[in-house]
Amino acid sequence: MTMSKIDLTTIRNIGIAAHIDAGKTTTTERILFYTGRKHRIGEVHEGAATMDWMEQERERGITITSAATTCHWGDALINIIDTPGHVDFTVEVERSMRVLDGAVSVFCAVGGVEPQSETVWRQADKYRVPRVAFINKMDRVGADFFSVVTQMKERLGARAVPIQMPIGVEDGFVGMVDLVNFKAIVYDVDGLGQEFTTADVPPQLAEEAKSVRDSMIESLADFDDDIMTLYLDGADVPLPLIKKAIRKNTITMDIVPVLCGSAFKNKGVQPLLDAVVDYLPSPIDLPAVRGEDPDDPEKEVLVTPDEDAPFAALAFKIMVDPFVGRLAFCRIYSGAITNGVGVYNSTTRKRERIGRILRMHANKREEMESASAGMIVAIPGLKQVRTGDTLCAENSQVVLENLVFPEPVIDLSVEPMSKADQIKLSKGLEALSEEDPTFRVSVNEESGQTIIAGMGELHLEIIVDRLKREFNVEVKVGRPQVAYREAVKSPSRAQGKFVRQSGGHGQYGDVVLEIEPLEGHTGYEWVDKIVGGVIPKQFIPAAQKGVEEAMNNGILGGYPVIGVRVSIVDGSYHDVDSSEMAFRIAGSMAFKDAMRQASPVLMEPVMSVEVVVPEEYMGDVIGDLSSRRGKVEGMGARANARVVKAFVPLSEMFGYATDLRSKTSGRASYTMSFDHYEEVSRDIADKLLKR
Repeated sequence: MTMSKIDLTTIRNIGIAAHIDAGKTTTTERILFYTGRKHRIGEVHEGAATMDWMEQERERGITITSAATTCHWGDALINIIDTPGHVDFTVEVERSMRVLDGAVSVFCAVGGVEPQSETVWRQADKYRVPRVAFINKMDRVGADFFSVVTQMKERLGARAVPIQMPIGVEDGFVGMVDLVNFKAIVYDVDGLGQEFTTADVPPQLAEEAKSVRDSMIESLADFDDDIMTLYLDGADVPLPLIKKAIRKNTITMDIVPVLCGSAFKNKGVQPLLDAVVDYLPSPIDLPAVRGEDPDDPEKEVLVTPDEDAPFAALAFKIMVDPFVGRLAFCRIYSGAITNGVGVYNSTTRKRERIGRILRMHANKREEMESASAGMIVAIPGLKQVRTGDTLCAENSQVVLENLVFPEPVIDLSVEPMSKADQIKLSKGLEALSEEDPTFRVSVNEESGQTIIAGMGELHLEIIVDRLKREFNVEVKVGRPQVAYREAVKSPSRAQGKFVRQSGGHGQYGDVVLEIEPLEGHTGYEWVDKIVGGVIPKQFIPAAQKGVEEAMNNGILGGYPVIGVRVSIVDGSYHDVDSSEMAFRIAGSMAFKDAMRQASPVLMEPVMSVEVVVPEEYMGDVIGDLSSRRGKVEGMGARANARVVKAFVPLSEMFGYATDLRSKTSGRASYTMSFDHYEEVSRDIADKLLKR
């Protein structure tokens, strides 16, 4: 298909974000159904069925095979971007948020604002993503629309403004009052939700609906002088003015319009699509994206959504498709590309060629000759591109994102059931680590075992499951191990001198390092304090490399070192015998010596745990968390349950799901995410290191 100039105002790049089980998958499937993209969701046209893939995808969000799928609603082109719902995939959510222009936040009408809803909401705030809210499952027993709106205000600090209210509740839920147009939308009881009628607001709801509509207009009046004047005069506010104000204030994130429905029962999906088009931003409604000059990170580069500007795009997800191979999903921020052109990867500083451009639909792929600003496309065959890389024009370089991935906190050993599977296992692990930057693979040099590391038990469970399903590799899995780290508590200084004199050419490297702890025990800094050329410039990177290699294996238990600033302050060299290798070894020796003198300590990952539990089990849960070396930080109420927040070492949390179920008759739920590293007490460290 040839690309004509696309009207950017008609594009909506949205994500559907929610807590697990709020109905995100169902909502997405219904959207694809009503926009004509889906005939039978859950399978791919070519026969790669995703139905059997659904169980493990349920936690991950949208059960479709692509990271972005395109559909049409009226004149608008909507790209829906996959955002997972589980905390182990937080980085995936961040990655998606980075490329979204707007989002639909789905809440369960019974569960309300759940822990993961808060996490996803905060991430959307961080990336300034405008949202509309959809309160789903209005047909469920215990559904309460206005209670969820109140929770949104209290827990999320959102200015939630209902633009609909339900007609009926639980079994009696038949539709909603559209407060903007002040009309009732009533769904046909027998139909699939395609049939609905628009009528006057039922008399029994008229008074309440008028009151909710008045408070909607009052909220808009706070941000709009024209509406304020009309409102104070008691005059009717014209419909175009209301819509314009809702759109403007949604985009500035001053309000969050709230809609309702039941995706499973096909009610409320079409008005939700209308709201996406009417109120969420197009690529040109948002400020220019900030990037930086690859040669001068201090220099800011603004990227505007203009197809005549230089090309810039972000690869936000890498996937391995069974039919096309490796796919890079890219959000184009400016400029345009066509088949056959060369682009520059400013992150890795390598050139790439665009062979094909695909637009992914739920059940088919569409080949395109070109693509331009505001669009989301999949590009096969980019061998060197990783998640988070920037593709741009070589004569106008920009880096759109500096990647900081959290360190994995848990690892497992995996080995194939049979020798024949070894190659398949290696290929599978390589493909999965390309897709997911928080998943790491390494080989333990002493035991020869393959070690996989990730963000939590569920994360690694799903990796193992995918190895089985996608790569046909049965693996034996070792017990989960905690990813301990080492740190230092005091500053120190040491010299590393490597001198080898054998016949002919010798080796000479001499480095003096100072090390000190960084606040919060995170990260690593390298500081070059060499003056007067006591070490030539070309040898300093080699010394740095030696230090970084030594940091991979600390001196207590061989764990990686974190939270340290290393300054190279002095040294010497030999005109003939000095080499990069000698300085690398000297750097490594100096670091190990300095670390021995700097009061080294063992650090363990501490998780932020939130347990939602009925009142009667509260004491048991708190007692259990304390017995796991947990520190209870706070308690609160949520709907008809209690919320306990605590920090607990990861090593004490293995098997917690089962214990919690048995202690609370299955009525409590919890979420857990990595928070920080903390020093291990002396007796536990001694046990771990078997001193």
